[in-house]
Amino acid sequence: MQDILSLLHALKRPRLLIRAARIGAQDYQRTAHLPRLLGYGALPRTGPALMRLMEIEAELNARREASDAGYSIARHVELLVAMMGEARVLRSAGQT
Repeated sequence: MQDILSLLHALKRPRLLIRAARIGAQDYQRTAHLPRLLGYGALPRTGPALMRLMEIEAELNARREASDAGYSIARHVELLVAMMGEARVLRSAGQT
């Protein structure tokens, strides 16, 4: 658990993105948000879900840094919200 949370804590993103994600994370609902981001089907456990979200977010962040026309700030905030929500679940449950 600590390794995943350490990776998450080490991310450096613009403050405005993080601020928006923190606001959104207050209303995070795993069953509503994860299927939209990870695909429909059985929800993965918190640790694997967080790792997959981090992979997707890293790709999206690379698009942001490259000023890619296909970059979506709304999707980026959605991913960060889910990452923060999953990290909160992981911390409270103590599972990996």
